[in-house]
This record gives sequence, C-alpha cells and structure tokens, in this order.
Amino acid sequence: MDREFIRPAEDLGKSIVEYTDLKIDDLKLRTAKGLSVTLNKVILTILFLSIGSIVMMAAAFGGVLLIGDLIGSYAAGAFIVAGFFLLVLLVVYLLRDKMFLGGLIRMFIRLFFEEK
Repeated sequence: MDREFIRPAEDLGKSIVEYTDLKIDDLKLRTAKGLSVTLNKVILTILFLSIGSIVMMAAAFGGVLLIGDLIGSYAAGAFIVAGFFLLVLLVVYLLRDKMFLGGLIRMFIRLFFEEK
C-alpha cells in the first residue's frame, strides 16, 4: 500500500527531471544555433570589410593620381582625397548608432529570443 501511495510522487519527480533535461537540451540547441549564425555573420562582415578596404585603397590611389594630374600636384590630390575620407568618417561616426548599434541589437534579439 505504501508503494501505491508514493508512486505518483515518484512519477512526478521523474517527469520534472525529464522536463528539465529537455529544457536544457533546447537551450543548448538554441545557443548553438545563435552562436553559429552570429559567427557566420562576423566572418562575412570581416571578409566584406577586407575586400571593401582593398577596393577603397585602390580607388583612393586612383583618385590621388587623377586629381593630381588635373590640378598639377599629387600632394594636393592626396590631401583632397584624404579630406573626402575624413568627411565620410565623420558622417559614419555621427550615424554610428543608427547604422550599427540598433541593427546589432535587433539581430541578437532575433537570434536568441525568437519564438517557435
């Protein structure tokens, strides 16, 4: 009789352990998915930034040569191109929150807190 009395409590304990294990496995899978997607995005961003930097350097060098030929001074052409990039840097700095921070926060929220 005692065995029949404690059986529901034992079944409840087993169910709680199984449920906890399933929740832990679910958390592990969601974390692995989120980290793999994030790592993929980071690697792609680094790749695009590297290639973009090479293209920008080539364009800057070509701009220095072109402007230098037009105005007769390569040094002045280099300063004009440097001023252009300084202006672009200032605009990116002023818009950094809208361009990067908000997008990154939304991406991480979607990755880690998406509903099924």
